[in-house]
Amino acid sequence: MKTIIRNILAFILGWFIGSFVNLGLVNIGYTFFPIADLDLNDFDALIAIMPTLEFKNFVFPFLAHSLGTLVGAIVVGLLAASHKMKLSIGIGGFFLIGGIIMNFILPGPMWFEIADLILAYIPMAWFGGKIAIKLTEK
Repeated sequence: MKTIIRNILAFILGWFIGSFVNLGLVNIGYTFFPIADLDLNDFDALIAIMPTLEFKNFVFPFLAHSLGTLVGAIVVGLLAASHKMKLSIGIGGFFLIGGIIMNFILPGPMWFEIADLILAYIPMAWFGGKIAIKLTEK
């Protein structure tokens, strides 16, 4: 398989698997810390309730963003034919763009937005790239 095609497919698969991990952790978090009388599909209700949420309600979203990016970056790094770190960081950038968009659509507390955007995406993508490179060197 040509290198560029393999890299594109690795990126798409990394994005898909990372997104799956992200969504799964958000849903798991909601089962641990449910928000009474909230339909998660009603964005207006979610926007209205955001200022009343506690720290515990933001733990799983942060883990979801961090671990989704980490897993996506590892997958890309393991499957890519070349440019493993660049593609892993690219996954982090891709997820970061999604995080920025979500912070505009669904604004949370400032502390969460800052921590999420600074710690959850690019650093975890870099770490995932390092893990993948280390695993493929053997």
